[in-house]
Amino acid sequence: MAKLIAGTNSTMNKQFRIIAADHTGITVSNLERSLAFWRDVLGFELSHTAHQTGELAKEITGVTGAEIKLAVLKTPDGHKIELLEYLAPPDREPADVRPCDVGHVHVALLVDDLDAVLERITTSGWKAAGQPQLLKNGPNAGKRVVYVRDPDGTTIEFMQPPIS
Repeated sequence: MAKLIAGTNSTMNKQFRIIAADHTGITVSNLERSLAFWRDVLGFELSHTAHQTGELAKEITGVTGAEIKLAVLKTPDGHKIELLEYLAPPDREPADVRPCDVGHVHVALLVDDLDAVLERITTSGWKAAGQPQLLKNGPNAGKRVVYVRDPDGTTIEFMQPPIS
């Protein structure tokens, strides 16, 4: 396993290393609706819920007046997806960021049957952004991939490894 270590130079005196990725956080407009997608349609396991307010929420996020309802879901390999619904401040706005827009982020999930995932998503009222494609070059050659948008437009890339 490769180590990511910050180097030292005249402006950086301390070294550190990234140990692991803990979770992926996604801000949602309605926590229950998003749980219906991530938990009930995709099958993620609910780990826990929490409610953050006051100085703690402000200091963590940098958002004055932040009040957050959140739910943490687990993938089969242990990675966590944190869904955050901000109840405050009142001036928050929905984003309509496309995959080509700066700041867009997506999460990629490996699945064993892409067609079954797409069928489940379609019968639940959501749809893929395009059609599954077979990657022919690069380190992911042989994988079938497609983007799906969750209820708030967050992009999820589903990747199916080659069937041996």
